[in-house]
Amino acid sequence: MKQLLLLFLLLGAILPGVVMADLAPLKGVGDYSIPTWFKQSFLDLPEEAAAAGAADKHLLVYFGQPGCPYCAELFNNNFSQRHIVDYTRRHFDSIDINIWGDREVKDFSGQTRPEKAFASGLKVWFTPSILVFDKHGKQVLRLNGYYPPHQFLAALRYVAEKKYTGQSLAQYLAKAPPASAAGTLHPEPFFVPPPYDLTKAGGKPLAVFFEQKDCAGCDTLHQNIFRQPATLEQLQRFRVVQLDRWSNAPVITPAGEKTTARQWAERLNIAYVPSAVLFVDSREVIRIEAFLKAFHVQSVLDYTASGAFRSQPDLQRFIRERAEHLRERGITVDLWE
Repeated sequence: MKQLLLLFLLLGAILPGVVMADLAPLKGVGDYSIPTWFKQSFLDLPEEAAAAGAADKHLLVYFGQPGCPYCAELFNNNFSQRHIVDYTRRHFDSIDINIWGDREVKDFSGQTRPEKAFASGLKVWFTPSILVFDKHGKQVLRLNGYYPPHQFLAALRYVAEKKYTGQSLAQYLAKAPPASAAGTLHPEPFFVPPPYDLTKAGGKPLAVFFEQKDCAGCDTLHQNIFRQPATLEQLQRFRVVQLDRWSNAPVITPAGEKTTARQWAERLNIAYVPSAVLFVDSREVIRIEAFLKAFHVQSVLDYTASGAFRSQPDLQRFIRERAEHLRERGITVDLWE
């Protein structure tokens, strides 16, 4: 009996289909490869940053993982466009980090540790994430998640033109030509109306969505993601507030501070719209601050409302486990829906 059990476990390890046969389908897995123009690096970041600086460039560090659909979108969409590739190669030295990898990384403090520990220490919760450093190792840009091409290129220009010395990324992106958008804020029945006293959450976690009128991503959020029953099910667990990122509407923050939506967004460094900041007991737990599809929005909401963040500090592990549990229940998971 023990020998049969051992054989079954070994087959399961070698052939996942043997134990996964009853799972519902997993769709939307990303297929991509790192471009050949990325540097073949020994991951000595101080050395890489100095070398980039000597060539009047910045060091771009990409964090990703196999199968990530947003990583695939970055490489197959953004980096399939010649003008974006040319601009990136001209102004940046680019290297890649696998958030589950074991290659040794030397960071700017001189510490050496595996890729996965390095990424975890930087709280890289979304892939792709991109961190950009100057020649001294100072971080000048962080993109947590996927940015569509026009915003991604604008962020690269923000660094290459060294606009970070005089303004925030949010201020710079506000001047970038927007993608075609509806030009209006979208109301929803689950949004809490003003006045915005965010100290009153009614025992629920708080979800604050920062949006703006000219915002194609906001249109997608409302027309697609907010229309899905699984999203609405998660939102029912929250007190949900919509704020115009650029408005002067009075707000009392979860910490009890009196301010305006615009001033609070500046202090929170809200660069991308739509962004959602999730709070539990007035404490910020996590943000959604890049382009996401429905399954990942639902997963981040669940991660917060369920309290899983208290025992599982790794969002990506939570998402993997959540997807598997849904598939065990016969629910198809589409990562790119």
